[in-house]
Amino acid sequence: MSVSFKVATSTGSYNVDIACGALAATLAEVGERIYIVDAFLEPTLRAAGIDPIVIVATESAKSLDRMADLIIAMRERRATRNTVLVAVGGGVVQDAAAFVASVYMRGLDWIYAPTTLLSMTDSCIGGKSSINVGTFKNIVGTIHPPQRVVVDPLLASTLTLEQRAAGLCEAVKICLCRGPEALDQYLALSPSSDMPDEALARVIALSLQTKKWFIEIDEFDKSERMLLNFGHTFGHAFEAASGFRVDHGIAVGLGMLAALHLGAAMGRDYRATPIVGRFRDHVIDLVSARRDLARDLASVEVPALMEAFEADKKHSRDSYAVIIVTPQSAVERRLLPRDGASAQLIAGAFQAVLADWATCPALETE
Repeated sequence: MSVSFKVATSTGSYNVDIACGALAATLAEVGERIYIVDAFLEPTLRAAGIDPIVIVATESAKSLDRMADLIIAMRERRATRNTVLVAVGGGVVQDAAAFVASVYMRGLDWIYAPTTLLSMTDSCIGGKSSINVGTFKNIVGTIHPPQRVVVDPLLASTLTLEQRAAGLCEAVKICLCRGPEALDQYLALSPSSDMPDEALARVIALSLQTKKWFIEIDEFDKSERMLLNFGHTFGHAFEAASGFRVDHGIAVGLGMLAALHLGAAMGRDYRATPIVGRFRDHVIDLVSARRDLARDLASVEVPALMEAFEADKKHSRDSYAVIIVTPQSAVERRLLPRDGASAQLIAGAFQAVLADWATCPALETE
């Protein structure tokens, strides 16, 4: 399977190429390039004769103080304004490379080859970087679109079932946010963490082509694209409160379930909309692929979740910004007053998810 399409931006457009073997073809290209790579794939690049800047892809690797190290490494490799930065890795590598590319000598062209399903289905297009400062997650960043995105579905074969499930959590989120037709198309592909690579490639293409609409209509994240934060404010809280033992994609899955609980608490009745039930069941199946999730959530407490939720950058001083599902299966952004009543509703949604994992036998640790 091979799919190519363009994403339009205010500064031009860039190609997204999805093809088996695309990574090897990219590594064979010549030119003034510097590579930033996840440590896991360092041997692949060295085998291709490339001496890359290596990142161990942990949460601390995308902190603001670590960006100085990357910039120095770029300078030591004599990067100029004509240098193309090539990022090979998952979301941490992408965030770091996109940020550095946007600020080094006031901006370099860059190419991104995502290597996790999470980045292949979602973050690889759009040009966002999200950088941590101190205890604040994703508090700074830029929007600096790549020159090209190269997606090689063969890399998914190197991922665990949990990592594949994490990527599908983002894919189903995008399709739900676009509307029932996109969600129906996604579910018709029978997505699962153990689906064949060819079928997975079709999910990747659907997810990215669906996200393309959000990027092109709202490049700078002021309106429609904000809906793609569905599950993320809750999800970031699950990440932080678990000490990042729960990884991003699975945390977003939990966050979407929390958002459904919040919607129900706010009076949304989903019983007459079967597709919402299918969505919820699918997300539960995906999140259940995460081994030992019940154990890791057992140590998570609602006050810690609320503390992380309160710190999210999407809120204003006076309001909580939440994204919930309507009874018609659309998503909507709501501003809740930052008061005790709203906090109680949000805490209740967190508590409901924790209770689900503590009591449902199908979700217990193996």
